[in-house]
Amino acid sequence: MFEALENKKIQFTQKQIAQKYGFSLSTVFNALKIPRASGIIEGKRGLRISDIEKMLYIWATFRKLKKDIIYQTAVNKNIFAIEGEMPPSVIFGAFSAFVKKYKQAPADYDKVYVYIEKNRLPEIKNRFPKQKGKPNLFVLSADSSLRQFGKITPDCQTFADLWNISDWYAKDFLSALKEKMFS
Repeated sequence: MFEALENKKIQFTQKQIAQKYGFSLSTVFNALKIPRASGIIEGKRGLRISDIEKMLYIWATFRKLKKDIIYQTAVNKNIFAIEGEMPPSVIFGAFSAFVKKYKQAPADYDKVYVYIEKNRLPEIKNRFPKQKGKPNLFVLSADSSLRQFGKITPDCQTFADLWNISDWYAKDFLSALKEKMFS
């Protein structure tokens, strides 16, 4: 998705994907069944994404954000203070990623989502110990390839994550992000 959205690279092979991410060809083939059936991906060996937006919606629908949460807690500080106290090893996601990239917030938000490698989780726990109350800090497990995008999630990841957040303001962020991505 990143390559298609950011670099406009819409052609690829199953073999390229398998080699890049260390998957078997059969895993890649099976992962592409729904996009093929939906007409999003065309071709047999040389593949082409014909509808990037539709592909993004399929990914967002299948994304299960909650399963990647490895720590959550209530922090009695405002959002900007929480974001400012994050260790340098985090990757900002969801609302924070949008605000950090686009320097605006389409709505007020009261939760921070960050990604971090599991072995670095103690850094977060030391700064933000477990507290009772409604969680407003959510820490997600970062996969090995996420770091290559820098300190914030790429727009496609931000979109998929926002899609999975039920807070009312997530819709405002989604609309604003969609406008930035497809205008």
